Formats: sequence, structure tokens, C-alpha cells
Amino acid sequence: MRRKRIGLGAALAAGTLSVTGLALAPAAAAVVPQTATINANCGIYGGGEATLTATQNGTSATITVTSAIAAPVALSADSIASTLTMAKAGGGTTEFTGTKNPAMAAGDSVTVGPLSGTVASGDSLEANGGSLKMVVLGLTVTCTADGPQSPGPFVFD
Repeated sequence: MRRKRIGLGAALAAGTLSVTGLALAPAAAAVVPQTATINANCGIYGGGEATLTATQNGTSATITVTSAIAAPVALSADSIASTLTMAKAGGGTTEFTGTKNPAMAAGDSVTVGPLSGTVASGDSLEANGGSLKMVVLGLTVTCTADGPQSPGPFVFD
């Protein structure tokens, strides 16, 4: 009977240590800020405020863009091919690409993403100086930022 109690006590102690270890484990890599806004200019297709939402998992990152431009017609899910080019602090660019988008009714704000890209720890990426190119129903729409994103560039962990 005594052996069973010792075995049970050891198992409980190991379980407690393992749960404590999980609680103290470092958090997954994160991007700061997670959301930023820009004033976008999409030429003859319109413009206005757009929201960029970023996530990060190691060196993989995604960005979703919700724009101020309205869908001219109903669009089916995953029907927009998009390339988001972000300017890197210190020079160069990073691209996020994909064909992900929700279904949209005519007049809905155009949303694309999550668009996938690769980042390195410490990368600082800004929409100003880059562009968003969307191919919709065979038409290419290119949007650029009219100024820096707010509250600031995305900095990846």
C-alpha cells in the first residue's frame, strides 16, 4: 500500500511540474502591432482607410487587408490573386501572396488574406513604400499608401 502512495505522489508531483513548465514557457513569436491602418489610393478604383492585420508563427507570417474600396460585383471566395509588397526598414521589400478572400456581395469592402510571407526576427515592415496588387476578374487593381501606417510599422519577433 505504501508503494502505491509513493507512486501516486511522484506522479502528481511530475504532473504539477509539467503544468508549471507550460505556464512559464515563452509565448509564441509575435508581431507588434497586430493591426495597423493606412490611407490607400487605388487610382480609378477608389481609396480610403484600409486595415492590415498581421500574425506570426516563427518565420511564417500572414497579413489580411480590409480595404475601403467596394467590390463592384459579387465575388466568390478565393477569387482574388493578391500580392502585398511591404517596404523593409533599411531597404528592400517583403512580399505576402495568396488567393484567399471571403465571398463578398457587391458594395462590400474588399478583403484579401490571409496573405502568406516569410519574415526574420527583427524585420520592420511598412505598407508605405510598397503596394497591394489584386487581380480581380482579370483586372489588375494596384493600391498604394498615401503615408505611413498607423500606429507604426509591423515589427516581427
